[in-house]
Amino acid sequence: MTELSSFTCAHDGERLSGVYGGPVAGPGVPAVVLLHGAGPGTKERLLPLLADVAARGCHGLAFEFSGHGESTGEQKELSLRRRLEQAVAVIDARVPADAPLVVVGFSMSGQTAADVVAHYGERVAAVGLCAPAVYAAEAWDVPFGSGDGRFSEIIRRPGGWRGAPALDVLRAYAGRAVLAVPETDTVIPAEVTGAVRDALSARSRFTRFDVRGAEHMLGCGSRRTRRTAGRSWTPSWTTGRSRRGRTPEAPPGRPAYRSTVRRGVIRPAPPRSPPPRSPRPAWCGR
Repeated sequence: MTELSSFTCAHDGERLSGVYGGPVAGPGVPAVVLLHGAGPGTKERLLPLLADVAARGCHGLAFEFSGHGESTGEQKELSLRRRLEQAVAVIDARVPADAPLVVVGFSMSGQTAADVVAHYGERVAAVGLCAPAVYAAEAWDVPFGSGDGRFSEIIRRPGGWRGAPALDVLRAYAGRAVLAVPETDTVIPAEVTGAVRDALSARSRFTRFDVRGAEHMLGCGSRRTRRTAGRSWTPSWTTGRSRRGRTPEAPPGRPAYRSTVRRGVIRPAPPRSPPPRSPRPAWCGR
């Protein structure tokens, strides 16, 4: 089992709690930064994916925004701006400046991942967006509050996301990009997902994965769904290739899942012999 270690990062009066694993990041070893969503989101839900990243020879880290998990602070005092500032503080404190970044955002952190791309520019070699949200510029500096304040009013306006600056950032992005879409998402409107897809299609080397059987909180599904989906996504983030035609090993009597690149679908497949071990991603050193 891949060993993961804890860390804390002080920023703006808060103590942010995180976990890391894998080799030290550097020019040939990317740092894969996993960003959880809002509400009940924590780093704990990202640990299986983080372990997979580290096992593939990449440096991986995940942390909790203030007010989440073991980090100090109040969620109602967070804002989209503060989320970006906290992500930048953790990256600058934990990742060498010469290491390429792979940024993966879930739900609200789809916006944060786009903000990180805008902040670091070409240093971001790949971006993963999992059931991502994007928000109107007006919401940028507004505290989240308790669900009945100005932030909630802004994000609930029909079509208010259409002019989201994050979409402009994603249109201009030319690195590797993966969009993971759950089969059922009652949180993110299909129009938002379509806009993100179109933005990523403009310039990036783009792959879409539709995750069968998953709901909005992709990291909170069954252990099998998390494991098999992660095995499919992770190579795309780190090498631009997915496990074409390979089926991960499944427990006896249970179906495995296959990642189909042409359609970008993770779908049930008949049990078969375990596949050969996938090569270590090219960016992750020797």
